[in-house]
Amino acid sequence: MKDNPLIHLESLGQSVWMDFISRELLTSGQLKRLIEEDGVSGVTSNPSIFEKAILLSPDYKQAIHSLALAGKRPEEIYQQMTITDIRMTSDQFRSTFEAADGRDGFVSLEVSPLLAHDTAGTVAEARALWAAVDRPNVMIKVPATPEGLPAIQALIGAGINVNITLLFGLKRYRQVVEAYFTGLEARLAQGAPLGRVASVASFFLSRIDVLIDPALEQIMKGGSAQAATASELHGQIAIGSAKAAYGIFNELFQSPRFQRLAQHGARPQRLLWASTSTKNAAYSDIKYVEPLIGPQTINTLPLETLTAYRDHGKPAARLTDGLQLARLTLEKLSQVQIDLDGITAQLEREGVEKFSQAYDKTLSALREAQAHIQGEPQKG
Repeated sequence: MKDNPLIHLESLGQSVWMDFISRELLTSGQLKRLIEEDGVSGVTSNPSIFEKAILLSPDYKQAIHSLALAGKRPEEIYQQMTITDIRMTSDQFRSTFEAADGRDGFVSLEVSPLLAHDTAGTVAEARALWAAVDRPNVMIKVPATPEGLPAIQALIGAGINVNITLLFGLKRYRQVVEAYFTGLEARLAQGAPLGRVASVASFFLSRIDVLIDPALEQIMKGGSAQAATASELHGQIAIGSAKAAYGIFNELFQSPRFQRLAQHGARPQRLLWASTSTKNAAYSDIKYVEPLIGPQTINTLPLETLTAYRDHGKPAARLTDGLQLARLTLEKLSQVQIDLDGITAQLEREGVEKFSQAYDKTLSALREAQAHIQGEPQKG
């Protein structure tokens, strides 16, 4: 275990969270092994993950059957099953959470993606989920949409742990940190403690390259004067964005404004690298891990990427390497007429849509199961 690259990441200041959850993972002992042998110290979930878990696994059949017979609506069935999984997962990370003095060991549960553009609805559901899970090491996921920003501020002010999701752009990242600061300041003004309010900002990576790379490839094929620049930028924008975000993180969390909050116990809102599975087979399967190792960060990995890093990862603190080059890389996009702000806005819209479709598909399947179960003749 001492030679496990995943374990070494912790000594470099980076936590490893897993981007996956299922009932089998929890009951088979697999999660316990990942915690003990690989140093996994948290889990994130989202509607797409729960779609796969609920619809592709037999482990939820009995719960669906019982809840449907009890007359629960599909939304209630979904919420009850996800809350149960999150509670069970939180309990498995409770010792990690306590050993880290509340700095790690978190499990994330997302508000309905249908509320992504509804501030009041997001706040209400986040409060309800926080109360229902009733674990200190849960985080409620809120999207970094314009409507999500005031919800983040309100929830932090209320002392609710928040994982900001679907974050793609640097301008939006600054707004996310502003919401965090303002929420903490409101809490401080109320005389409430800041020390155990936790938050992470989940910066999505591989989807950036998935959207930009094809445009760059077209320019590269064209043989124009811009082809060399496009070739230089190909496959570099997600990593460049992450490094630039880390530069912003250091700037804002070393600022006098945050230092005043830190004097009252506030903790930095860590950057979390999300969407870290490699989508392009031509790239390394640990492309979104190796260059992004540094203090006060988290990398959340699907099982395949976690396994790959265990096998051939080479941990080293590289996150601040080439920071100026990363910024120049992003600036060069304008030379090939690619608008990064427009791209990240598109990714945000598509992210909300993707999660909404997964949520709707799960509810539709639960609705069908409910109709079938309630139509069955009752035994006895």
